[in-house]
Amino acid sequence: MKLKYVAVAVLIFGVFFAKAQYPEIKTNLDRKVKTFLEENVNNWRDMNVPISDGKTLYDIIVENNYTKAVEIGTSTGHSAIWIAWALSKTGGKLITIEIDKKRWLEAKANFKKAGVDKFIDARLADAHDLVPSLPGKYDFVFSDADKYWYKNYFVTMDPKLKVGGCFTAHNTSMRISGIREFVEYIESLDYYKTSYVRNSRSGISISYKKAEKPETN
Repeated sequence: MKLKYVAVAVLIFGVFFAKAQYPEIKTNLDRKVKTFLEENVNNWRDMNVPISDGKTLYDIIVENNYTKAVEIGTSTGHSAIWIAWALSKTGGKLITIEIDKKRWLEAKANFKKAGVDKFIDARLADAHDLVPSLPGKYDFVFSDADKYWYKNYFVTMDPKLKVGGCFTAHNTSMRISGIREFVEYIESLDYYKTSYVRNSRSGISISYKKAEKPETN
């Protein structure tokens, strides 16, 4: 009898957990995106983020009403769909950059199927070249490309990031040289407040910009 109650409890928890992974469905677009993500929940490989990390990015954007976002490293589009879904709520748009043509084409197809393609400017390019040339100001950045270049991406995007904006990076739990250098650098900056998503298997750093970089003599 006890086993029966345990099984029921596990089932209820599983249903609740699955629902908690997604935002409340209020519009037809919400329904379309959620359906697409649910139908493809086991198909996100090739360096995509897990669903819980996608929801984290969504929450940051919606809670802060961010509208101008940059993603460095599209892969086949899972994280970009979450970001664009959030931007559909704030009236914003995402520039996402991918160097691999096969992944880029697959991502573009996924954006259309999910219904978020109009919120995404998907660029096929080397981020080492494109990121420095991006004009204007942004309020959200997600870095999930070559780990050894994380610090360089951050340094390049810092002057383009608005005060109050947020720079996030994936895989910060990895103990490799590029990640360690990046983490040590962002933690040393007084004009940023950095925290980490501890329940993320891969690790996500969240760095809010409190002020512009102080001038040095």
